[in-house]
Amino acid sequence: MSAQFLATDSLPFCKGCGHSLVAKGIGQALDAIQGLSPRDVIVVTDIGCIGIIDKEFATHTIHGLHGRSIALASGIRLGLENPGKKIIVLLGDGGATIGMQHLLDAAHRNLDLKVIVHNNMLYGMTGGQPSSLTPCGYKTSIMPEGKADAGIDLVALVAAAGAPMAMRTIASAAMSAQIGDLLAAEGFAFLEVLELCTSHGVKLNPGKSVAAIAKEAGLELKILRNPHASPATILTEVRPSLLEKISPIAREWQRGLPWTQKADRSPSNTARRISIVLAGSAGEGVQTSAEILAQAAMSCGLHVSKKGSYPVTVGIGFSMAEVIISEAPIRYTGAGSPDVLLICSEDGLEKVKGLLNAKGRGMVYLDATLEPAFRRFLGHASDASLQIRAYREIAGAKSALLAAVSHYLRREGELPLEAFEASIRRHMGEKTNLDAIMKDFEA
Repeated sequence: MSAQFLATDSLPFCKGCGHSLVAKGIGQALDAIQGLSPRDVIVVTDIGCIGIIDKEFATHTIHGLHGRSIALASGIRLGLENPGKKIIVLLGDGGATIGMQHLLDAAHRNLDLKVIVHNNMLYGMTGGQPSSLTPCGYKTSIMPEGKADAGIDLVALVAAAGAPMAMRTIASAAMSAQIGDLLAAEGFAFLEVLELCTSHGVKLNPGKSVAAIAKEAGLELKILRNPHASPATILTEVRPSLLEKISPIAREWQRGLPWTQKADRSPSNTARRISIVLAGSAGEGVQTSAEILAQAAMSCGLHVSKKGSYPVTVGIGFSMAEVIISEAPIRYTGAGSPDVLLICSEDGLEKVKGLLNAKGRGMVYLDATLEPAFRRFLGHASDASLQIRAYREIAGAKSALLAAVSHYLRREGELPLEAFEASIRRHMGEKTNLDAIMKDFEA
């Protein structure tokens, strides 16, 4: 074997479950690829029985939310600079139906993903209820008389969306060759594996084999190939076109003042990275402000991540965003002790109090209306790293954070103001009160 991709023979599934056969088949198929290392493989799993396989693979593994494994895998593929990495997505019939839009979009765009759906025709982890893939007549815990309607033909649907390869098989000990074909395919490739859940399916449908159930349901074991599939989405073609549109200012700026060689910054052999937290109230443009800042940094050729946080009850309460800007690729998107905090409402201040109190916290840009509450919380010890201005009064509630960002950029010079202004224009149009947002608060 060239590599040991499956780290154990003791798999965590019920005895007789087809999931074990698929996992072993994946391991054997990966082992058969000459020169492939576990570090070259990323396995993305969904919620459900299949998700407990993560720790058994010696590869990179990522465990997603229910129905979001293909969305995660799509982001990974689009973010990878090395096209040689293999991304395998494992999900059940529940994850496939909940994440149907992600599945069809990935197939339509022909993203280089290898997707395996473990279709045991019911929800095995939660009690044997029917799914959208349960065949007509198949008995489940809440339909002991059998499902009344036909299940979705995933293979036909994925092929219709534009996948170059979509196939269906039955879980067996001899399926490594089929999985090998899946892994060798160019672009998006899909495999639906029909299985019987030993905890529910076998009990509720005694004496029925998977082959018989498939035949009755018209689920043909087949391979569909699409000779007219669109070319695979290739990131190297997407990125330059984006930068060409938004970075003329950045090219001038980079020639004159490289980020890591600025006075009082990190040594030139160390990649600079800053984390910025924007905090305010829902409906006051917090997420938009963060996106504008992120695009301004991207237009300067820098790596950026942006995460939003707000209550389930969208439209009320706090809204917070974390933006990381880095010269080097961003491997971890956490901002536990941010370098900069921009706070423009009481909701935002209440949300980030823990960050303000953290040891080693950075510069704070605070709206003037919040100074009394801020002082009550932290006292006067932070004056050296505190900037207080009337952002809300001058720029309005919905642009206060943009004004705070422009103040920060003007003071610190982390990005050219021209890039930030251009990003505002792209997002908000020419009617935006740029004079108020770009005000020189140092004057």
